Amino acid sequence: MAERMVGLKAPYFEMKTVDGEGMEFGKVSLDDYKGQWLVLFFYPLDFTFVCPTEITGINERLVDFGRLNASVLGASTDSEHSHKAWINAAQDQGGLGKLSFPLASDMTQKVARDYGILIEEEGIALRGLFIIDPEGILRYSVVHDLNVGRSVEETLRVLQGLQSGGLCPFNWSPGEDML
Repeated sequence: MAERMVGLKAPYFEMKTVDGEGMEFGKVSLDDYKGQWLVLFFYPLDFTFVCPTEITGINERLVDFGRLNASVLGASTDSEHSHKAWINAAQDQGGLGKLSFPLASDMTQKVARDYGILIEEEGIALRGLFIIDPEGILRYSVVHDLNVGRSVEETLRVLQGLQSGGLCPFNWSPGEDML
């Protein structure tokens, strides 16, 4: 049974990164996102099939996340070097292409384990997506099986609902009445 995490302080993390251009290595921590919303999402592996559809889908809507004072960080248990190679590989050869957000490396698997999404026997993460508020509180968590991609529309809807401060009924959309 999964441990409750939503509504509590998000597990702290530090990871190595490569920028979305696939050029510069860096480091990122939860502290870097203080004062803003963070959409942290894990995907299983670089150079796979469903993962690039999610990553590029999120990238195409990055302006919408920015309007909501939200940064995006993608992560997997691959190395930052693998991320760099994936970003820079030709798309017709399985490459990802340039992004407007960084990809983080959780090679130690600590972050995936701390967030409860590590498949220990495979050393990879499930498709976990987490929304962390500006104070570092985990406000949303969704986990998918490896073969099912997530919805950027739903992520944006939930982010707007969380930011509204109101009670959002079933199928609520931004602009609709709240309870």
